[in-house]
Amino acid sequence: MIVTLTANPSLDRTVELPSELKRGTVMRAERTAQDSGGKGVNIARALKVSGFDTVAVLPGDNEDPVLMGLKEEGVEYTNMPTGAAIRSNITVVEPDGTTTKLNAPGEPLNGAAQQELTRLLIQETHDASWLVLAGSLPPGVQSDYYSVVGRAIREALGEKAPLIAVDTSGHALRDAVNGQDGMPNLIKPNSEELAELVGRPDEWEELEGNIELTARTAKELVERGIDTVLATLGGEGAVLVTRDGAWHAKHEPVQVRSTVGAGDCSLAGYLIAHEQGKSVEECLAQAVAHGSAAASLAGTQVPTLAQTAPDKVTITPVSL
Repeated sequence: MIVTLTANPSLDRTVELPSELKRGTVMRAERTAQDSGGKGVNIARALKVSGFDTVAVLPGDNEDPVLMGLKEEGVEYTNMPTGAAIRSNITVVEPDGTTTKLNAPGEPLNGAAQQELTRLLIQETHDASWLVLAGSLPPGVQSDYYSVVGRAIREALGEKAPLIAVDTSGHALRDAVNGQDGMPNLIKPNSEELAELVGRPDEWEELEGNIELTARTAKELVERGIDTVLATLGGEGAVLVTRDGAWHAKHEPVQVRSTVGAGDCSLAGYLIAHEQGKSVEECLAQAVAHGSAAASLAGTQVPTLAQTAPDKVTITPVSL
């Protein structure tokens, strides 16, 4: 079983336009949709639709539309009531796949609420193989929260503690990587996040176009103690680095409809293959296949395992 924590969930509203976005004008949408969202929620949805056991842990009231959406999709969840509506995020998608996101900050969580959320997480994680800590942190939550949670899980569960994956950005990612006791087993940065983690933020565009440099940069984080770095590179696929080596994966071209949630689905694909006992290379191939399938779908839809095509992914070892 895989447990996800989404500390700052959202109701994701997607607006598809028939033409290029024109600022300052009135435009009519070609299609609209709304889905329960937030990185951990998206990962749980992707796992569920492919038949894998998952529990999403998140703050939110019982009747909130986000929780109602999870219930309709059959995603098991444990929620912590807050007395406030979960934020709404807006995504505008143009015909060529250009995506503009407007994300609300979310409702604050005080210290007592954070402790309760951590308690619920420990309760749900007893039999888990993976714990995924994903997404932004809401106002009032310190940037080292994921590190604090990782440490609490390991102290509470000892040898039964699950592997921990972190998918976030900014200070939350930096502090998760720097917190030794709560250090994750796996992180999934993009090029910009990877460059920031190693203290060279101006290199991110160079990383996206240079597979060898990306792999060497990710290796710096593996040498710090992280088992696996899955660096996503948009249309260039992804690079996976472990203590045993490095690999690059790229999917055959797909028609991009929306990139929202594609990175989340990449991590879900990796976890699915890992749960199936697949090799490192096969886990990477499934990650890229899942991300590509998600990008070909509208809005924040998540692909089933059957909709992915890992056989269309090329895997190449990278020299370090």
